[in-house]
Amino acid sequence: MTTDDLTKRGRLTVLSGPSGVGKSTVIATMRRVHPDVWLSVSATTRHPRPGERDGVHYHFVNRDQFMAMVDANMLLEWAEYAGNLYGTPREPVERRLSQGKSALLEIDLFGARQVRVAEPQALLVFLAPPSREHLFERLSGRGTEDQETVRRRFELAEVELAAVGEFDVVLVNDTVQHACDELVLLLESSTISHS
Repeated sequence: MTTDDLTKRGRLTVLSGPSGVGKSTVIATMRRVHPDVWLSVSATTRHPRPGERDGVHYHFVNRDQFMAMVDANMLLEWAEYAGNLYGTPREPVERRLSQGKSALLEIDLFGARQVRVAEPQALLVFLAPPSREHLFERLSGRGTEDQETVRRRFELAEVELAAVGEFDVVLVNDTVQHACDELVLLLESSTISHS
């Protein structure tokens, strides 16, 4: 076994971007065509929604269990959103990478920043809207939220868009299929060597 064999490690790819840009849609479309793509399953304290299965959509845990995971450094990243905790379990990701296989995370900007610290070799991919106006149209287009909620979403989107320079690669979600194809190309170069 050569030194190169010992240093091959799978690549951790993090897909992030502003709320409403279509991250979940791109991932779901890509996985229909490429079901072999390994996507990390997050832990959360929120209750399952109809049709969601534990271990498939999320690992559903209570708040005490989640905080025990935080205290034991069992999460690559975590955050609180709308009163619920969300985080990426470290062990399945580490196991996958140590086998020389790629892993994909779909997380928000703040989670991506935490992963950058925990896994400096990770490839951070920013999914960008075709334009700022397009994103704001999507965020306000549902018509189901009050003005204050829409205003807060716009403010958060501005912060998220301003962070584009922190990422290694920018993919523009001009069409879902194009964004999927570009993401698959990135994932296909799945191993990197470390010296």
